Amino acid sequence: MKRDKHIYIGLDLHKFQHTAVILDCWFEKLGEMTFQNKPSIFPSLLEYVNRFLTEDLTPVFGLEDVGGYGRDLALYLLEKGYIVKFVNSVNSSLSNAERNSYAMTEKNDSWDAQCVADVLIRKLPYLPDATPSDIHWIIAQLVGRRTALVKAQTALKNQLHMQLNYHYPSYKDFFSEVDGKTALSFWESYPSPSHLEGETVEGLREFLLEASNNACSTKKAELILSLVQADGEVKREYQTSRDFIIQSMVRDIRFKKQEIKKVEKEIKVTIKTLGMQLETMPGIDTVTSSALNAEIGDIHRFANSDKLARYAGIAPIRMGSGGKETMKKTKQGNRKLYDIFYNLSVQQVQVCKGSKIPRNPVFYDYYNCKLSEGKSKSQALLCIMRRLVRIIYGMMRNKTAYILPKMPETIAS
Repeated sequence: MKRDKHIYIGLDLHKFQHTAVILDCWFEKLGEMTFQNKPSIFPSLLEYVNRFLTEDLTPVFGLEDVGGYGRDLALYLLEKGYIVKFVNSVNSSLSNAERNSYAMTEKNDSWDAQCVADVLIRKLPYLPDATPSDIHWIIAQLVGRRTALVKAQTALKNQLHMQLNYHYPSYKDFFSEVDGKTALSFWESYPSPSHLEGETVEGLREFLLEASNNACSTKKAELILSLVQADGEVKREYQTSRDFIIQSMVRDIRFKKQEIKKVEKEIKVTIKTLGMQLETMPGIDTVTSSALNAEIGDIHRFANSDKLARYAGIAPIRMGSGGKETMKKTKQGNRKLYDIFYNLSVQQVQVCKGSKIPRNPVFYDYYNCKLSEGKSKSQALLCIMRRLVRIIYGMMRNKTAYILPKMPETIAS
């Protein structure tokens, strides 16, 4: 693209309004406009931009966000046939560098939009086209919803731990999971020891049998009653309100669990429409598969697995000076995607409990081979992450299943 054939529109995007700054190829500011983030207002932006167009000029738009606040605008511009470039979370460092390169650093909507336009001029051939994808966008929204629910559930669980500690000092010995089905039923019916007064072993046994679908025995009832007696008196003022707090938490935890199941069900249905078979690889379930699709998006926007690895911050970067060069680990890239690949690499080298059989013998042998070569555990895991990127890239691009190579059964030492 010839630089002098375009005018450059940088956009600073916000929830309720956007700011556009228009530059020519010589970085001269032609105009500026602030407009509401409403599809009905978007035509006014084009009307304003057209004032600065001549027959030989084409507008190029740059957006730092095409998946959130800028999604509607990006889709509108693309539908109208305009060139829209995506200055994504990785490339946004370019606009930050542009902003910080000036002697007097500013921070406002106008200046941010101008810095995006500056990056457009300097880096136009290297910036990716904006390609908002409805399916990947909705998957990202579902993953975000599940993440929010899980975080809220974890916070509630921690609060429940704190409240139970006031009432049942030995509560951790009651059940293996404080938020399990049987445990929640118990906390709701017996939020404090005062509710157990006069309760017999047989009576508590019948309650536990019903709550646990006949999984809990007389021993569990005897254990709970003996622990409560050994703890001593814990009844205090405003006990009714304290009991209410625990029962409220139980209801909220149950709701969160139900909503998480519903969201996961919706994720599974939505993911299926992509035709991917990522879940055929050990360690990848519906949640991990959806997270990969949410962060990677359309796999075809990456020409090869090397570009995907760089996007995820897994590929090392070249550092050198004075004729000496070395490859160093980078903290750049999509850190969420990096964490997904890291957790997946850890699972590939784990062994099954009890049998000590590797979950993935191929990666297990590869991991130990790298260790024998003198690499550290973190370096060996990074090698696995790099190999996983190649495999998952191929699986997503070709929509193929993972086939575990046949190997003699080995026992992990």
